[in-house]
Amino acid sequence: MTLIKSISGIRGTIGGKPGDNLTPLDAVKFASAYAVWIKQATGKSAPKVVIGRDARISGSMIQSLVQNTLIGCGCDVVDLGLSTTPTVELAVPNEQADGGIILTASHNPKQWNALKLLNNKGEFLDGVEGQKILDTAEKEDFDYVEVDALGNVHQIEDYIDQHIQMVLDMPVTKIQAIKEAGFKVVVDGVNSTGGIAIPSLCRALGVEVVELYCDPTGHFPHNPEPLKEHLGDLCQAVRSHNADFGITVDPDVDRLAFVDETGEMFGEEYTLVACADYILGHQKGNTVSNLSSSRALRDVTEKHGGTYYAAAVGEVNVVQKMKDVNAVIGGEGNGGIIYPDSHYGRDALVGVAMFLSLLTEKQMPVSQLRASYPSYFMGKKKVELTQGMPVDAILSDIAHKYAQEDLTDIDGIKINFAAEWVHMRKSNTEPIIRIYTEAKSQEAADQLADRFIGELKEIAQRHV
Repeated sequence: MTLIKSISGIRGTIGGKPGDNLTPLDAVKFASAYAVWIKQATGKSAPKVVIGRDARISGSMIQSLVQNTLIGCGCDVVDLGLSTTPTVELAVPNEQADGGIILTASHNPKQWNALKLLNNKGEFLDGVEGQKILDTAEKEDFDYVEVDALGNVHQIEDYIDQHIQMVLDMPVTKIQAIKEAGFKVVVDGVNSTGGIAIPSLCRALGVEVVELYCDPTGHFPHNPEPLKEHLGDLCQAVRSHNADFGITVDPDVDRLAFVDETGEMFGEEYTLVACADYILGHQKGNTVSNLSSSRALRDVTEKHGGTYYAAAVGEVNVVQKMKDVNAVIGGEGNGGIIYPDSHYGRDALVGVAMFLSLLTEKQMPVSQLRASYPSYFMGKKKVELTQGMPVDAILSDIAHKYAQEDLTDIDGIKINFAAEWVHMRKSNTEPIIRIYTEAKSQEAADQLADRFIGELKEIAQRHV
């Protein structure tokens, strides 16, 4: 059982003891801290907060706790009910709200839930603002309003439909061409709100949809992280239904992955690559992803005459870098697409529209599209260290050893070699160093990871 507090919110497993898990008391405490922050940030006695949730089993309970806590703090609430993370992000500025809270544990299993916190732009809080909320929660420095100052609730039940219309209205969405293409897709909605949003968007674009796990009950039929090992049913369904491709999302619909017409994974790293290829063909400019994302994005960006930039891991860091370099598209290699012309948040609906539009231009099967991009393979491993081991010093020694290489130290250490790279960063929650590698073959990626595991262990021994 776990409770994890971070600058972007609080997440944990349902049940257990307060302070150790996400219990009702913890939900109330952090909702109260957010209310204190937003009232101080806005100077308003009755700020407006948008709330939406995914379909997980605990969602209704957590929403009731959070919503009524905000009311007790004098906040007015815009209740979107079942929603998606990008839908809430869009709703905050559209409703002229002062902030938002998304109730979702993203790709985590059903026993998890979380409060994800947004500012008045519908973007995740930065480190400074997030820390203020953590400090307030720790001190339990709350002040609830008297009865005449209680907040109000305004329900809007069609915001997913509004979100879909916003995607249809994007100039880059080739509605007529998609309708004429006559695509057939299988959608795995993991029994959450993606099962509402993605089929509806596809049908609005004239796409024939075969629904797989699209009933938003919160009973996830498989591990909800959209990885190959969890998507056997989708791969089989694409083949058996003779579909053009398959679509899957995580429970809050900010991560997107595809399956090609043969039932093979397109690769979640390549979701952003394909969408960037499409956008850069229409809007010249720069791209951004985090340090642990595929080099293929850099290759595609440079092919279109743009410049690729890397950001520290974390959506808020990617967004800030995108703003700094005026990127036309960016995101994360986990299937997260960020398109500033829509909003600064990962959005699977935006990604689906881009991918369908790209296919109308390429006029080739999805497997052939994947083969047209530079092929890289990733390895993800970790080194477990003794509690108290000086992780920063160990990474500093690695940086010194490879100082003559193309090295980045904005988030751990990333070493770019000619044909491969390794990224080493410490965990914020346990004594380990995570190791990400990429190379031209899986064997080479794994060998590179094993090589640095050995080097890190050797350096660690010197610090014993």
